[in-house]
Amino acid sequence: MTPELFALAALSLFALVLPLIYLFEYTTDVGVKAMLGNRDGLPERTGIAARGTRAHANLIENLVPYAGVVLAAQAMGLSNGVTQAAGIIFLIARLVHAASYMAGIAIVRTLAYYAGVFAIFAIGIQLFF
Repeated sequence: MTPELFALAALSLFALVLPLIYLFEYTTDVGVKAMLGNRDGLPERTGIAARGTRAHANLIENLVPYAGVVLAAQAMGLSNGVTQAAGIIFLIARLVHAASYMAGIAIVRTLAYYAGVFAIFAIGIQLFF
């Protein structure tokens, strides 16, 4: 498995685990009974639960274009130093982004976001040159 595909697989699994983290926090706020119901009328998420929800949505939004360029590169048989480094950078950036988002560290979150976007573009450029 190439580093690019490893990052894709690892972050896909992380996308399944991340809600468990922030929903645990929300469940402690509203109670297990409320979470086991149909969830109508629950209070708005705040704090870590709200930031976790936004971090998760952002992860999914960025995972789609990453998957697109990585799968295209794999279909072309393209895996070089640039794409491999970008895959690892994307993986680390997205993990840092989620952690810093949930912790409320805005500057780190923003830098990690842009590092991830840069990594997607780095792989995408390799597809055409």
